[in-house]
Amino acid sequence: MDKALIEVVIVGGGTAGWMVAAALARHLGGAVRVRLIESAEIGIVGVGEATLPHIRQFVTRLGIDEGAFMAATDATYKLGIAFEDFGALGDRYVHPFGTFGRDLAGVGFHHFWLRAAADGRNTPIGAYSLGVAAAESCRFAVPRDDDLSLAASYGYAYQFDATKFGPFLRAFAEPLGVERTEAKVVSVDRDSASGNVTTLHLDSGEAIHGDLFIDCSGFRSLLLGQTMGEAWEDWSHWLPCDRAVAVPCASPPGEIEPYTRATAMAAGWRWRIPLTSRVGNGYVFSSAHLDEDAATAALLGAIEGPPLAEPRVLRFKAGRRARSWVGNVVAVGLASGFLEPLESTSIYLVQMAIARLIELFPVDGGDDADRAEFNRLVDMEYDRIRDFLILHYHATTRSDSSFWNYVRTMEVPDTLAAKLDLWRATGRVERYGEGLFFEPSWIAVYLGQGVIPEGYDPRADIPPDAALARALQGLHGEIAASVAAMPGHAHALGRRA
Repeated sequence: MDKALIEVVIVGGGTAGWMVAAALARHLGGAVRVRLIESAEIGIVGVGEATLPHIRQFVTRLGIDEGAFMAATDATYKLGIAFEDFGALGDRYVHPFGTFGRDLAGVGFHHFWLRAAADGRNTPIGAYSLGVAAAESCRFAVPRDDDLSLAASYGYAYQFDATKFGPFLRAFAEPLGVERTEAKVVSVDRDSASGNVTTLHLDSGEAIHGDLFIDCSGFRSLLLGQTMGEAWEDWSHWLPCDRAVAVPCASPPGEIEPYTRATAMAAGWRWRIPLTSRVGNGYVFSSAHLDEDAATAALLGAIEGPPLAEPRVLRFKAGRRARSWVGNVVAVGLASGFLEPLESTSIYLVQMAIARLIELFPVDGGDDADRAEFNRLVDMEYDRIRDFLILHYHATTRSDSSFWNYVRTMEVPDTLAAKLDLWRATGRVERYGEGLFFEPSWIAVYLGQGVIPEGYDPRADIPPDAALARALQGLHGEIAASVAAMPGHAHALGRRA
């Protein structure tokens, strides 16, 4: 006799819900029956998404054509994030999706750069990154697969319209068997013995039973937070921005920037996300330091084209649930936690949770070990990203507003303090084998925001001065030639489509 299918019920659509539905239907289709419940009356949070390179793997593994996906979501390519005015007013650097220079004999390139800087050479480290140089020149080419090639030293992600991504995935998932129900959940039944969720009651009068429930209900956290009562860990004392005002505007004439721009403001920062159809703009700010009307006025005064909609205010709080998988409820996306979009991590966290869930999927009902491992991995990702985001605020010399005075002087988590101590003393970055934001990312922010270590790897002193100078000059020239051979970003988009 065939084994009964596992009934998976997803509460909430939007980006998170339809990513879960599409992935489960594609990768576990023979073992699950997937039903998604969403209501058009409940809006989605997405205001225009910038992503990380991991999204390419998600799209590819689903079997979706990149060109079709990009055309359907007004997508552009993204080579990194440009940060302006973070370390100090007037500063600018790019955090690229790629490396800086080439390591030599096991010594990281940045150690040679630190040696050169100590000798008075002031060329920014971004000049030795092909990804940075291409971004700054508004050029793009798909990286090569040859690991030995300079053209393989960078990656890319997408910038797209979040309001179109969910519907695109819905159109993909429903032919795979995902059943969508238009309704609101009005009450939830739990088993008195196990505490597991058994039934969802809808405003249509229908009762939905399931084996596994995925909470994609956003900030409400209807199942994990409200029903299961899972505690919330508040991180707003480290990440005080708790509001965002967002508005799209018409695209200005000229080339399309293949990167997201983050510009520090008096009480937070402003994003700029260029799509093929428009530009997404937003001001992420702390309501303790600026009110919503003032933030809206500041954003409208900064955008480059006519607004295409009324400004929309979002309210949130940084943190995560103590556990993301409790009983037979798994929270994905905002129902699990929230970290502001400074490094475009929102969709990555959804994708990460989906990948872990598929690896640990409770085919036989699941056990405590699987749940514990899922929660450990999710917590690790949230904690590491939290520290990386805090670094952007804390590593500053700005004292021009009460907001920047607060984040500059606040006490940071012990985990981040240890990373900063290691870097400042030795120029070393804490290494780990899995997760997000490896060594080049930390180097980009440390050096971009003026955190210069006292020392560097002594092996970087081995090459003679002249040899080091020639190598740096040669690399700079090789990067310039590679960028010159790339098409402009808009042309690359046209060719790809």
